[in-house]
Amino acid sequence: MLELIDVVKRYRSGGEDVHALAGVSLTLEGGEMLALQGPSGSGKTTLLLLAAGALAADAGSVRYRERDLAGMGEREAAQYRLGEVGLIAQNSHLMARVSAVDNAATKLVLGRVRLDEAREEALHWLSRVGMGARAGRTPEELSGGERQRVAVARALAGDPKLILADEPTANLDSHRSAELIALLGELAGEGRAVLLVTHDQEAAAGADRVLSLRDGRLGAGVGSASGV
Repeated sequence: MLELIDVVKRYRSGGEDVHALAGVSLTLEGGEMLALQGPSGSGKTTLLLLAAGALAADAGSVRYRERDLAGMGEREAAQYRLGEVGLIAQNSHLMARVSAVDNAATKLVLGRVRLDEAREEALHWLSRVGMGARAGRTPEELSGGERQRVAVARALAGDPKLILADEPTANLDSHRSAELIALLGELAGEGRAVLLVTHDQEAAAGADRVLSLRDGRLGAGVGSASGV
């Protein structure tokens, strides 16, 4: 479902080119959850943003279902980001003074789903992450962990086939973390592809494979049964 082929991404820092990714290749199949680990600054978030179509590679290819993201037109790329990808960022970035259900419905509304239908589906996903009873609350009335779960529901609304999760358990307690990883595993089991960036060893243990990213290069992670 997702394939990176010799992907290179560079940034300018202090007048020099710094390689966030230095020739990374990986394949992620539907029905699989892959955990990606590595120290801060190793390129993990950059890899997720490339897979989400939010960044463009400097070299190499990022492909979704054999379609090169770089070859997509503006409309097709927007549909990919809104319809095919569920991106769970490190920070919730919820709209202030807007209810949890309307925050969770944001992506659907942007995709021109009717508001009543968008709210109905958003409520479904809020319920799946344990936030159904808090759907009418605003971010100001929610804890950090609750806001994170609303962000997860927002990412899952629209039934994306590719789920990209950047430290999704960072603001959750151990019980809620275990529930979320179990949910991501269920979604993978239903045929979706899940790419999970995490420092949490227990979260990584729930994945089918674990890979390690260090200095922009990919290798087998601790406990990984296979490589790229």
